[in-house]
Amino acid sequence: MASPWILLEKDVFNPQNERLLEIVHVWKTGKKRKNSILCVVVAACRPMQLFLEKVKKADRGDQYKMTDRWPLKDLKLVDGKNVNQECLEFELQFDKIYKWTAVSVDEKNAFIRCLWKLNRRYLSSSIAFVSIPSCLLEGKQSLQEIRNTSTEAGDQAKHSAYQEMTPKETADMLKLMEEYEPIVNNSMAFAEKLSKDLQVLDEANLQAIISSEKQVTLLMGSIDEALAEVAKVEETLQVYDELLGSVKQQMDHIQQGNSLLHQIDSNHEKLMSEILFLTSNLDLSEKHRQVLSRGDLSSPSKVKACIAAAEALSSCMNVQIQPGYRKLQAIAEQLIMFETLKQNFENSFISHITSIFELQGNGQVPVRMQLACKLISPNHGPYHDDLLPYTPLMAWLKNANPILFHDLPKVYAWNLNRLYEREIKAFFELAGMLLLGRTKECFQEGLDKQVACGSRQHPRFCLADNGEGEEDELNRGNVVKQMLEQVLRELQPLCIAEQRFIEKFFMLSQNAADQEGPGLQAASKGGKDVAFPEKSHWPKTKTELEEQPTQLLSEIFSSLEPELRGFIDTCNKVQPFSCVQVLVTLNDYMFEMQGSSAASSSSFLNMVLSNVLLLAKNNFNKCICVLCKEIEEAKVPSRAKGGILPFVSRFEEFVNFSEDVFRWAQRRGELDKAHTKLVGSVFSSINSLASANLKVNTDMVMMENFHHIHCFLCQKKIHCLESKRREAKQRYNEHLERYVVKYLGQPLEKLNHFFEGVKARVAQGVKEEEVSFQLAYSKQELRKVIEKYPGKEVKRALDTLYRKIHKYLSPEENLLPVVWRAMEQEFIRQYREFENLIQCCYPGSGITMDFTMEDLLNYFISITQSSM
Repeated sequence: MASPWILLEKDVFNPQNERLLEIVHVWKTGKKRKNSILCVVVAACRPMQLFLEKVKKADRGDQYKMTDRWPLKDLKLVDGKNVNQECLEFELQFDKIYKWTAVSVDEKNAFIRCLWKLNRRYLSSSIAFVSIPSCLLEGKQSLQEIRNTSTEAGDQAKHSAYQEMTPKETADMLKLMEEYEPIVNNSMAFAEKLSKDLQVLDEANLQAIISSEKQVTLLMGSIDEALAEVAKVEETLQVYDELLGSVKQQMDHIQQGNSLLHQIDSNHEKLMSEILFLTSNLDLSEKHRQVLSRGDLSSPSKVKACIAAAEALSSCMNVQIQPGYRKLQAIAEQLIMFETLKQNFENSFISHITSIFELQGNGQVPVRMQLACKLISPNHGPYHDDLLPYTPLMAWLKNANPILFHDLPKVYAWNLNRLYEREIKAFFELAGMLLLGRTKECFQEGLDKQVACGSRQHPRFCLADNGEGEEDELNRGNVVKQMLEQVLRELQPLCIAEQRFIEKFFMLSQNAADQEGPGLQAASKGGKDVAFPEKSHWPKTKTELEEQPTQLLSEIFSSLEPELRGFIDTCNKVQPFSCVQVLVTLNDYMFEMQGSSAASSSSFLNMVLSNVLLLAKNNFNKCICVLCKEIEEAKVPSRAKGGILPFVSRFEEFVNFSEDVFRWAQRRGELDKAHTKLVGSVFSSINSLASANLKVNTDMVMMENFHHIHCFLCQKKIHCLESKRREAKQRYNEHLERYVVKYLGQPLEKLNHFFEGVKARVAQGVKEEEVSFQLAYSKQELRKVIEKYPGKEVKRALDTLYRKIHKYLSPEENLLPVVWRAMEQEFIRQYREFENLIQCCYPGSGITMDFTMEDLLNYFISITQSSM
């Protein structure tokens, strides 16, 4: 971690071009301890300036900030508080007395010593130092410190009497012992020898001292002379110092005067630059002032002049100036003039643009729309061209006064709504007339075809419409499709053009907002204020920018959706199933719009068409519900002779029409659901015939209708109805079998009852060979029954049965061969069963049927051939 000294230099003093000399950590005496740092700094500029600054550490992080600053020349007194003993407190006297407590004595002493040196060198000893030892100021130790040091040295000498020899002394000792090796063993001789050598050395040393005494005397004399010369030099320097003291003060005054002159010049330059800035940026030309005062927007050239003047006024009002400048009378008057011009021009422009809105709103429906034989949507291009030149002024007004600008789109919507209401009403009236006119033409063509071909109606209840009728329905459906598509194609450019215009004119899109000129935008940067600060607005999101045009268009085209809904209702009344054509047309058109660039260009039109599409789906669902209810509540007359039921024909008619309409549709989910629902209702209604009291056989009617539905679904190949197709086939087979079984007993009724009783006895447990002993089923009874059905009688009964089936079966389904073939197979099976029962229950009786299998086959062949 960096030291405080380094951090202070880096964060506080280096950026201010200052150098740190000394610091001391302190807090205010007698108050809660809040550490701060007193710093002695010197500025790098000339003349030299010394300051005392107080610095505190920031609440977060390691950053420091300066809180107080005093010039060191204003310091009058430094009080150390105690001379005899060390203490942490000290006082600094400027205009007031500041009492501090240092963290440590060393820092306090170093800080005071630094102040003392700077005072002697740069401040001419103008600062008084009290209660501070002189030795501390000069950087010397006090007597007590010296005494303590000597005591410690003596104690250390006592405790260290023995000192270990140095390596050199050890080497000399070894060398001496080698030299006197012969006598080393004799300590007395060795000690005597060393004593003699020491005596010789002392004599030589003494002689050398006596011989150098003269040289020492000369050296001492030279030293005395040098000291005398030094004293003279010091006296001379003292005189020079006294002489230079006044010069230094004069030079300091000169340097201070030069610095003040330099500061005056600098302030003058800054003042001139500010004056030039204000005069150049807050000056609006007389031409622009006159243009804004008149507010004349009657011609394109005058509009351009007003745009230029408004931009110049915005540039002047958006100038960044210091808050204090507003107190200057000239600037205040200029700003008041700008505000007056702005308000006057705002009123003139709003009055002019509002009059244009009202004039356009009072416009009449073009004659070409009223007299046209084809559908033409209104064109507002000239209206837009008249207003687009005012777009820069709208942008200026939006930035200058958002409150006034906020009301203009509502005024425009209110006025244009009246015009669009008349035009849209006329447009849809013409569309309705054209739709009904074309429908009548198609209907008349259908009648002409029917008259030419002749109308045929079957006595049975079969298909309600023939091929020409279905074709007529399709033609009317195509008319609905063509007219609805034409209406949508005409409305799309109208809505897109209006949306693009309001987005550009009222700056309601992101692109329009980005294109506003920089001269028309009020912005504030740095720490300065603009001349007229506007209310700040949060940036609008993309969703808000999309909702604004949609909401405004909803007010302008308030009558569009109701009129379009009314036209949809008119289309639905053209024919019973027009709602299908309307749904497909709207679905396809919406799908086509989503895949093109028009989807993003007209969010309002998408919203309207989505609502109308929801209405079309509701109408379609209502139509299906009504049709299902009609099918379920259909009642078949009791005297009906059979054939295809009316609601089956109705279902077939709907499926044919809807499948033709949905042939190229993009989506058909609604149709599949409708088909499934309708088929369920048809099956339910056919099943309800079982409880109906019909003149004809119920199984025959149900068989014919299920067969018809099965054949129809096989022909259409509708994927969602595959399960219903299989069910229809199954139900057809079931009712065919029941019909055949019911009518088969009529030709051999008594014989059939007899053998049914035989089978019942066998089922009850009677042995087959014992059945003939039953009185009711004896051989005599069997012969009596068989005698009642000779071959001619059987053939006559079969012929009667054939004619009866032929009478009641519907010729449209052509089921007679199928039913007669099933009758033949069932009769043959029954004949074989009777023969088998005779052989098993009446063995050896010789009883046989009056006709053989071959005779029976010939009867069926002859009846079939005679009817052809």
